[in-house]
Amino acid sequence: MTTQAIENGTNWLANAGLRPTRQRVALASLLVGDGNDRHVTAESLFASVRQAGESVSLATVYNTLRAFCDAGLMQEITVDGAKSYFDTNTGDHPHFYWEDDRMLTDAPADQLQITRFPVAPEGAEISKIDVVIRLRRT
Repeated sequence: MTTQAIENGTNWLANAGLRPTRQRVALASLLVGDGNDRHVTAESLFASVRQAGESVSLATVYNTLRAFCDAGLMQEITVDGAKSYFDTNTGDHPHFYWEDDRMLTDAPADQLQITRFPVAPEGAEISKIDVVIRLRRT
């Protein structure tokens, strides 16, 4: 990892008030070190951090991703009810899920129009609407 990537990762953690442990910095540097947003699974991030030569367990990756979500640094997108992807772009935006590749990417938000959605049941409020558009290559 470059010095700039480590600095970007450390700043990302500091801005959220998270303690910059060695493992958090390593994961944060991979996630935001180059300034681009990422969609990762715990397994794909684990593979990347191991490839970078860091010693981090898969359980630590899961726990760290949960801490990043809790701190507002990432959002979790669940596909198929069981598979979770983690997105560094926390703004509201739709996603494409590429079924053939099992990959999640951003969809163009300016092309999505939701004109109406159901009224929440009494005693509840809508906290968020996730849009995942499933794609299959032809």
